Amino acid sequence: MFELRAVPVAPGSARPYDEDEWRDALVVVQRGEVELESLRGSRHHFECGDVLWLVGLPLRALHNRGAEPVVLLALARRPD
Repeated sequence: MFELRAVPVAPGSARPYDEDEWRDALVVVQRGEVELESLRGSRHHFECGDVLWLVGLPLRALHNRGAEPVVLLALARRPD
């Protein structure tokens, strides 16, 4: 079985990166644009329709620099 979660990021805010939150999940940017900030400070921009894998990355935070909410859909296997 699979579990689908919608993860919002409010306009102008950041969500601290927690690798466990994204374990085993394919992530799709369903709405808005998200910026991933690395531990070294570089940023990578993703927009609606992009597919991400957020495990094993040196990330600090996920940012929403836009005026509308970002919605990330995370599809993962349900824990036994």
